[in-house]
Amino acid sequence: MLEVQGLRKVYKSAGRSGRSGQREVEALRDLTFTVDTGELVCLVGPSGCGKTTLLRCIAGLLEPSGGKVSLDGREVNGPSPGLAMVFQEYGRSLFPWMSVRDNVELPLRQKKLPRERRVELVEQALEAVGLAGTESAFPWQLSGGMQQRVAIARAVAYEPSTLLMDEPFAAVDAQTRADLEDLVRALWQRLGVTVLFITHDIDEAVYLGQRVVMLSSSPTVVQDEVTVDLPADRDQLHTRADPRFTALRTHVYEQIQAAKLGAVSQAAPRS
Repeated sequence: MLEVQGLRKVYKSAGRSGRSGQREVEALRDLTFTVDTGELVCLVGPSGCGKTTLLRCIAGLLEPSGGKVSLDGREVNGPSPGLAMVFQEYGRSLFPWMSVRDNVELPLRQKKLPRERRVELVEQALEAVGLAGTESAFPWQLSGGMQQRVAIARAVAYEPSTLLMDEPFAAVDAQTRADLEDLVRALWQRLGVTVLFITHDIDEAVYLGQRVVMLSSSPTVVQDEVTVDLPADRDQLHTRADPRFTALRTHVYEQIQAAKLGAVSQAAPRS
């Protein structure tokens, strides 16, 4: 289980020229929610609400100013060995001078796994994301969607218990985005990994998640959350045409708009 309890993050910066003291900006305020083992939860919120700050605190890349994050019962005080992260900007997360194979294998070297096991995991991960046969290619030789698949393969090969995804499809075209959404759900169902997926796309959150957590404007708290009671087997055509999908999407949209205005959460959508 992933637990976020009373999480607070304040950024401090030097005062303006000629003034003493520090300027404080509160990004996260008393943020509390949980993600059960094996659950796929999507987080959405207004632009600038601190979604990436939250994810970096969960990943142990930022130190919280208050509260705590726990993963499998242990407080997160730095990068966890059971956690992998996929970033939005695949162009910056992949090393262009390294082959696809070497990019995917890199974190496995840090785990000091035997070469035979590394080769096996890389091959399995690339096959899982539909990139078998691209091992010798370089990232710059691949399309944006394929590069993001490499980044996902690297995370999968690491065999994490929890996968964090920070708006991973924001930089690809709509058709590729749909394919990657289906890929993530397929991998999640196959591997049984816990997934926390950050997105600014309301439709994507409802399509992907078992649950959607809506964040308020900064300083951020949980605005609302809703269980996505759609069938486990989803597809881009029929799921998005389902009246229940429309109802859920409408509710999430209304809550995001309310968050922008600082309004209090309303009741969950009716069936």
